[in-house]
Amino acid sequence: MKHFILAAGLAVGLSGAAAADTWDMPTPYGDATFHTQNISQFATDVAAATDGALEITVHSGGSLFPHGEIRNVVRSGQVPIGEFFLSRLVNDDAAFGIDSQPFVATSYEEAQRLWAAQQPVVTELLAEQGLMPLFSVPWPAQGLYTNGEIETVEGLAGLRFRAYNAALEEFATLAGAAPVQVEAPDIPQAFATGQVEAMVTSPSTGANSTAWDFVTHYTPINAWVPKNIVVVNMRAFQRLPDDVQAAVLEAAAAAEVRGWEMSAAEAEAKTAIMAENGMIIVEPSDALTAGLQEIGAQMLTNWEASASDAALSILTTYQQ
Repeated sequence: MKHFILAAGLAVGLSGAAAADTWDMPTPYGDATFHTQNISQFATDVAAATDGALEITVHSGGSLFPHGEIRNVVRSGQVPIGEFFLSRLVNDDAAFGIDSQPFVATSYEEAQRLWAAQQPVVTELLAEQGLMPLFSVPWPAQGLYTNGEIETVEGLAGLRFRAYNAALEEFATLAGAAPVQVEAPDIPQAFATGQVEAMVTSPSTGANSTAWDFVTHYTPINAWVPKNIVVVNMRAFQRLPDDVQAAVLEAAAAAEVRGWEMSAAEAEAKTAIMAENGMIIVEPSDALTAGLQEIGAQMLTNWEASASDAALSILTTYQQ
């Protein structure tokens, strides 16, 4: 009921003839997450550049809408803008999930080249849904969190494995683990109750969830560099005066550059924090790396078999 009343009020605001001067923005991650901090700076920049003509109120940590609803509520106009994990849309088209395919892009340089190939396709697909991307920012490369060192892929067999999208569910299954869907804010409780026993996620999420309270080892396997994306409802954006539109786009461009820089700094800083709190940082063994790469190759073959022409064009462009 709370969501219905709030959404109805926001929809009325968006339907007015004049541009909305206050936009509510749901985001899925907490205030300590660098993505949220970057978005807060984006909102500040928009307000300053427009002399307060457009104010964006950031509702972090899924407090306004749960993560899984954010794309749809922006699409329907219940809110004008929002952030979500890009590969959550993989069921719409495989193009949305190529950055979550293991070992396709494993460094920031590779991730930037992949985004350059992915962005025009994603922009066209989102436009069909009445959405426009403003900026996209990666997480640090994904690492493995376990109790005890995992020396081979076989060491993951039977473990309850936290998953946050379809690609990670497939990854866990191919590794012989049992995938369990758990959102980032629920990670500590999921480990505490035995719901999950291992996970692959970024150093950001690991440190922010105080992973040292429930696992002993972090292995930087650098499996993939997935991204969040900020999108705006096209009709809401088009209602803005031209100068306000320009200010939003300029602030978004700055947020993308700043966000990639923050992500790189975050990877180093958060890994150090985990080590300082007693986690054992262990480089992956050759055997583990080889086993994981085999899984990645199998997943890419599976992905190519069902991917749309648009999705396949991303991979072709990236690999050239």
